[in-house]
Amino acid sequence: MNDKHKNQTNIENEDTLTNRQGHPVTNNQDIRTVGNRGPSTLENYDYIEKISHFDREEVPERIVHARGAGAHGYFETYGTAGDDPVSKYTRAKLFQEKGKQTPVFVRFSSVVHGGHSPETLRDPRGFAVKFYTEDGNWDLVGNNLKIFFIRDAIKFPDMIHAFKPDPVTNIQDSERFFDFCSNSPESFHMVTFVYSPWGIPANYRLMQGSGVNTYKWVNNDGEAVLVKYHWEPTQGIKNLTVKEANEIQATNFNHATQDLYDAIENGDYPEWELYVQIMSDDEHPELDFDPLDDTKLWPEDQFPWLPVGKMVLNKNPENYFTEVEQAAFGTGVLVDGLDFSDDKMLQGRTFSYSDTQRYRVGANYLQLPINAAKKRVATNHEGGQMRYEPENSSGKNPHVNYEPSTLGGLKEAKQIGKEYTPKVEGNLVREPIDRQSNTKQAGETYRMFKDWERDELIANLVGDISECDQRIQDKMVALAEDADEEYGRRLREGLAETSKMTTGGTSKNPLGNKDSEKAPEEAVKKSHDADPY
Repeated sequence: MNDKHKNQTNIENEDTLTNRQGHPVTNNQDIRTVGNRGPSTLENYDYIEKISHFDREEVPERIVHARGAGAHGYFETYGTAGDDPVSKYTRAKLFQEKGKQTPVFVRFSSVVHGGHSPETLRDPRGFAVKFYTEDGNWDLVGNNLKIFFIRDAIKFPDMIHAFKPDPVTNIQDSERFFDFCSNSPESFHMVTFVYSPWGIPANYRLMQGSGVNTYKWVNNDGEAVLVKYHWEPTQGIKNLTVKEANEIQATNFNHATQDLYDAIENGDYPEWELYVQIMSDDEHPELDFDPLDDTKLWPEDQFPWLPVGKMVLNKNPENYFTEVEQAAFGTGVLVDGLDFSDDKMLQGRTFSYSDTQRYRVGANYLQLPINAAKKRVATNHEGGQMRYEPENSSGKNPHVNYEPSTLGGLKEAKQIGKEYTPKVEGNLVREPIDRQSNTKQAGETYRMFKDWERDELIANLVGDISECDQRIQDKMVALAEDADEEYGRRLREGLAETSKMTTGGTSKNPLGNKDSEKAPEEAVKKSHDADPY
């Protein structure tokens, strides 16, 4: 043997493939076998490591918001809320100093459909923003539409079950959707939006965002106001009709993900301005709805939109899985100066969101770079799957993983701002809110729509409701009539004219695609014969 190569291991360079143990891989084409035809042997370490990791590449898919795209950027504060210094309302540091920039990561998504579903389907869109603030992370988790189907979190699993595919056929069924909605009259305002062109945004850049829930802002004196958040795209807003969406889907079912990636790659950075609506923290008996009701819009003439900053997305993810798929958001992730309201949906979401991340990604999901705060983190948490670094190392005594201690463990922070201490009083009950006003704003929204939007709304509703049980049809017409005379009349007349009246059964239609049940037959009819080979 040449002395030059004596005792030398495999040659490794910067671009050398290795396994997870760091061993250079010298053959990534062939497993180890007895002779070149096999059989293989059990000690195929590189193969077993490679295939066993491949078998586990996917984490459980999100039950909702499975299909998503994301990007990095920054939020720049104006230091004001309208004409007032923002400190009048909140002590949150990220809002205080004009021009201050905070890194953000945003994940856009659809809601009901799976991870590889077309991005042209009728569905709300998720709009989740993670702010990496100097006080730790703040997650503003919302949708493109400013309201929701329900106002009580206990109904959420039933709502999602009704909107997702039938458990027998595994096909989304619009009759199941309207069965739930017709028996949940608070959903009619959201139905009006979702079945209009607003239910199919053109892409992620050209849509609004909203926190949907009602939160609170708290100032340095411990005084609080109710607040709603709204993202307004400076690029404008564009929506699609069913026909237009189907034409796009026929050529590209990833169009919104591609649009976002290409825009950022080309330097055409999307931008949104953040507005807030502010309301005093009380019940507001002068309103005909409860301000904590997620199915309602706050009237802009009474509670004006106040600009507080802007967000720019200027960097694409380097890896989809590590950044977009493993990104984990929660409505309970608030920083000092931001607080919860008594909004029943917010209270329910705050448990559910963080709980689902622990199940989906793991107990230590907050140690992943995409989710980790960009500041010092020091906890007394221990163990758990995939924990890769201790978090109590900044204490004086690493042996102490508890608090309180006189032996040098971690200590509590000193609070500067006055504690917000709202008074809570009342009987524990299981009752709906008093002021429901289930259809009034749906009528106002209908009248706000342009003529073509109203035409599209009625056509979409007629197409799907006409295939529902007659009892469901009657309930939906009654809700429309209660919302607006013209709305109800056009829906009633449209249903009377259609020849697709049924007395039950399944429509087997994705929302808004009234003829989709014909597709299996059309595929056979239009296909071409082939000889076996």
